[in-house]
Amino acid sequence: MNALDWTILVLTLLGIVLYGLYKSRASRNLEGYFLSNRSMPWYLVLLSIMGTQASAITFLSGPGQAFADGMRFVQYYFGLPLAMIVICITFVPLFNRLRVFTAYEFLEERFDTRTRLFTSFLFLLQRGLSTGISIYAPTIILCALFGWDVFWTNILMGGLLIIYTVAGGARAVAHTQKLQLFIIFAGMALVGYWVVHLLPSNVGMGEALHIGGKLGRLNIITDGDTAGGFDWTDKYNIWSGVIGGFFLALSYFGTDQSQVGRYLTAQNNTESRLGLLMNGLVKIPMQFGILLIGVLIFSFYQFRGTPLTFNSALVANVEATPYRDSLRQLQDATDTLNTQRRHSAERFAAWVQQPASDSFAYYSRELKAQQQQSETHRKTFREWTKQSGAGDGNDTNYVFLAFVKENLPAGLRGLLIAVIFLAAWGSIAAALNSLAASTVVDLHKRLSGGASITRSESAADTGAQERSDYRISQGYTLAWGLFSIVVAQFAHRLGQSLIETVNILGSLFYGVILGIFLVAFYLKRVAGPATFVASLIVELFVILLFFNEQIPPLAWLPDISFLWLNAIGALGVVGLALLLQPLLGAGKRSVDTGTGHP
Repeated sequence: MNALDWTILVLTLLGIVLYGLYKSRASRNLEGYFLSNRSMPWYLVLLSIMGTQASAITFLSGPGQAFADGMRFVQYYFGLPLAMIVICITFVPLFNRLRVFTAYEFLEERFDTRTRLFTSFLFLLQRGLSTGISIYAPTIILCALFGWDVFWTNILMGGLLIIYTVAGGARAVAHTQKLQLFIIFAGMALVGYWVVHLLPSNVGMGEALHIGGKLGRLNIITDGDTAGGFDWTDKYNIWSGVIGGFFLALSYFGTDQSQVGRYLTAQNNTESRLGLLMNGLVKIPMQFGILLIGVLIFSFYQFRGTPLTFNSALVANVEATPYRDSLRQLQDATDTLNTQRRHSAERFAAWVQQPASDSFAYYSRELKAQQQQSETHRKTFREWTKQSGAGDGNDTNYVFLAFVKENLPAGLRGLLIAVIFLAAWGSIAAALNSLAASTVVDLHKRLSGGASITRSESAADTGAQERSDYRISQGYTLAWGLFSIVVAQFAHRLGQSLIETVNILGSLFYGVILGIFLVAFYLKRVAGPATFVASLIVELFVILLFFNEQIPPLAWLPDISFLWLNAIGALGVVGLALLLQPLLGAGKRSVDTGTGHP
């Protein structure tokens, strides 16, 4: 990083903080702080939804995911458009008609207090942990670039975004996300252009994609079938994406307050629906583009030479272990292999237009064999890293970072670092706002003796009470920001892809939360007691199912991909609640869940 990079980075981040403070003017009450007085047009709702979902993890870990595993991760989003339709039909009209602050207020009206509190607790737990991981994502950039301490860097990252989030609430979040996304998309487009620009003169984007496809990185659609039948442990295939992804998206956008709070800021049902439906159309192409950048980077390293690891700090760590001499031999073998791969990639690109030729077939075989050998070398290094205690060898999160650091020109490096920061801030700010909203509305106001908050009750509050609620809301926002920073201090111990970590964490809870709402919407005869007990049992089962390999007595449980946990949790709550209803009897009366207009 030179002076130009630092200038662009500092000015961009400082500009966002000041812009957020400028836009922080809102009514000094709960509706103004958490919902921006329900005044947002659909395009701001769309940008806020996208900015909340597309965190730094998306842009930092997404290209690395494609580098390591290809494009098949995009199937994870195939259920999203279907989920948007269901949410627009069922969730949006009901939430707007009831004028709720959080999605969980409805559950008390429909069931009882304990069901509302339990669901809110599940949300607060998983969203608080996920937000901590999101703070850690940009932290690894600074630590890898400058050798800074993880502890203080997490504090710096979390502290900067807390400033305008605490001050401005939902209004500041929405308006800063608008500006952040513009900078993010511009920066990612520049990276895509620059990857192609850095390829050899006789190699264009078409040839680069041919290389990626030949080496298995353009595996956009996979069916999960193997010689032994369907592989339930396969993380990403068309069926887990459409079915598991549908349930995950339905829960995330329909019941997670970090997203519900975004479209509750809309002026009316129409604006909420437009924002959600446009998100369903835009998200898949956006994620496709991010993964495509990863494939292009993968092809770029066929010519440049793939290192043993993209986390350069691990090399120094392993050199200080008994594996030092073995590492030197492995590095020499990798350097020789990279020279051979560069030649094979150049010759393959030269014969791309003649796929029937013997030369094309020969260099195709060479590329595949050399890629397998490279993966073997990298796997060996990862094993040495783990065995020597030098760290976790997984470098998926460092692929994009290493490319930016080593290959982008001055100025563009600073902009791309700023992009990662801004993506993190957009999602974290929305998460902190939603965590505070649920804490204040579902826990503080409810457990302190106050009734569920409605628009009419809020309008009747005195000015003093509104100012008190406003200050309490700011306090909880700050508290959750500090909690997330604490979680971030432990996130560096996670070796796997951050984007997978966040999605796994969500899948442990989202299915059960969704199941509670499905019962509330569609099974009017099922009451609170049956729903509450069913959700407790199924949540415990989902957690045990995921960790069955670590619990010997549960080893008989099948191993399945985490995406299926969303469907199991949701359908499990629905089915078990139906079975328990005759045994546990009626609760409070059901409310009308029809889709009326506010």
